[in-house]
Amino acid sequence: MRIFKALISLSLVADAALGSAWFSGNAAYNKWHETELERWLSDHDVPYPTPADRKLLEKLVQDNWDSYVVAPYKDWDSAKLSDYLKQKGVETKESAEASKDSLVNQVQSAWYESEDKAQSAWSTVKDWILDSWTDSQLKAFCEHHGIPVPEPRKRDTLLQKARSGYEIAAQKAGETAAYPGNWLYETWSESDLKEWLDTHGIPAPQPTSRDKLIASVRRNSRLAYLRLQEQKASASASAQAAYATLTDKLIDAWSESQLKEFCDKNSISVPQGTKLNQLRALVRKHRAQLLGDTISASAASAYGAATSNVGENYAKATDATSKAAQDAFDSAIGSWSETRLKAYLDARGVPVPQASKTDELRALVRKHAHKASTGYNVWTFDDYTYDNLKNYLASSGNVAAKKASEQAGATREDLLKAAQSAFASASSAGGSSFASVTSYLASATDSAKTSTFETWSESELKSYLDSYGIPVPQGSTVNELRALARRQWTYFKYGTSSPTETIFAKIGENVKGGWDWVMGQLNLGAEAAKKKASAAGEKVHKEL
Repeated sequence: MRIFKALISLSLVADAALGSAWFSGNAAYNKWHETELERWLSDHDVPYPTPADRKLLEKLVQDNWDSYVVAPYKDWDSAKLSDYLKQKGVETKESAEASKDSLVNQVQSAWYESEDKAQSAWSTVKDWILDSWTDSQLKAFCEHHGIPVPEPRKRDTLLQKARSGYEIAAQKAGETAAYPGNWLYETWSESDLKEWLDTHGIPAPQPTSRDKLIASVRRNSRLAYLRLQEQKASASASAQAAYATLTDKLIDAWSESQLKEFCDKNSISVPQGTKLNQLRALVRKHRAQLLGDTISASAASAYGAATSNVGENYAKATDATSKAAQDAFDSAIGSWSETRLKAYLDARGVPVPQASKTDELRALVRKHAHKASTGYNVWTFDDYTYDNLKNYLASSGNVAAKKASEQAGATREDLLKAAQSAFASASSAGGSSFASVTSYLASATDSAKTSTFETWSESELKSYLDSYGIPVPQGSTVNELRALARRQWTYFKYGTSSPTETIFAKIGENVKGGWDWVMGQLNLGAEAAKKKASAAGEKVHKEL
C-alpha cells in the first residue's frame, strides 16, 4: 500500500530519468562482479557455460532479469494470478471470462513495485535484505562481524548497525556485497534457513542442501521484504484510521476518569496532580504523534501504534498470538491418531524413533510445530480430489498406478494409497522418473488445491477425518464436515506457521491476542464518548 503519491508531472520526469538510466546500461547487474553474475544465474537455475566471459554472463542475466526480478508474475498460471488479485482486494471476472493476459495486466498494476524501483533496489541490497531477519539473527550477524551495538539492543538499532557494517563485513571477509554470497548467512543454521522459508510460505528445495537453502532464501528475500512492507503499511493505516476517530469533540466529551483510563490503557504517563484540561491536551498530543509522520515503519510500531511504549506492547501482542496459535495446535493434535502424528513428522522429514509411544509422538510433533510441510512427498496427495488422484495415476508412467486408476469401483482411499506408492517408487528410482513426477506435480498442485474438500463426498470426508482419529459429531452437515476436515488439514500442512505468509496474517487468523487487542486499545471509550457527546448535545438543545 502506498501512503503517498507523487504528482503526475514529477512522476513523468522521474520515470524519464530512470528509464534513461536503464537503457544507457546502468542496470544494477552492470556493476556486479563476475562471481555475482554467476551466483545470480545459479540461484535462478539459468544454465551458463564455464568458463564464460563477463559479456556473456551479463547478457544471460539481462535476458532473464524481467522474469525473475521485475515481473515474475508473468510466468504464473491464471489461478495464481487470480489469488494474488484477491489478496490485494482487486475484483476479477470469472476465470472463464478473464484471459491470462488481462489478469497479468491487472497484477502488473497492483504489483508491489515498479520496474524502476526493482532496479534501484538491487543497487542497494544492504538497505532491505536484512529486514526479514529475526532480532537474534541480526544480533548474531553483528557479533560475528564485530559490529558494536549499544544497549538496549532494540530492533531498529540492530538493523541500522547491521546495515552500516554490511559492506565493511564483506570487505573483511574478502567477499562481494552487491549480490551477496553465502558469507551473509554464516551465522544461520540449516534450521534457521528452513524456518525462514516456512515463515514466508516458500517451499524448501528438494533434494535440499545448505547451499540450495541459502540460494532460495537469497533469491526470495526481495519479495519477502516487499510483502512485509505492504503488511506493515496496511497495519499502520488501520491504526491511524482507528485513532482518527478520537476527534477533539470526543476528547472534550470524556470525563476525567475516562481520560485517565485511556492514558493508562495506552501507556501514556500522567504526572501526579494533572488537571482535566491538561489531561485532554496530553491525549491530543499523543494522538498527534501517532497520526503524524513520527510513526515508525517497523513492524513493532505499525502493530503497536496504540501505545507509546510500542516495543513492549508489540511483544505482548505477538506473544499472546503465538501462544494462541500454539494452544490451538496442541488442542488439535491432542485428538490425532498415532498414524497421523507419524505422518505429520514424515511429511517434514523428521525421523521417528522406533517404538515411540503416542505421547512421545505428540511431544515430537509439538517440537516441530513451526514447520510447514514443504516440497513434494507422499503426503502431497493427502488433499487431492478423486479426479486429481486418477489423473496423477494415469500420467505417472507407473504400470501398477495406471491400472489402479482404471479400476472400477476404486474409492478415493484406494487411489490415495496407489498414488503414494507410485510416488515412493519414483522417488527411490530418482533421475528422469522422479523429475517427470515433480514436473507433473508442479503444474497440477495449484489447480488441485484451489477448492480443497469442496468436491468431496460425505463418506470421503468422514474417511479423511477418521485418518486423524477425529470423531464425527452426530448430525453434522457436509459443510460442517468440510470445515472440520479443512481445519485438520491446515494444522497438518502448516503446523503453527501462517499459510498466508506473514505474522500479520497469523494474527488475523488467531483472533485471541491479535487484532481484537489492537482495535480494543485504539477504540477505547470511543463509543461511550460518542454517546456522551450526543447526550450533551441534546441537553444543550433542550436548554436553548
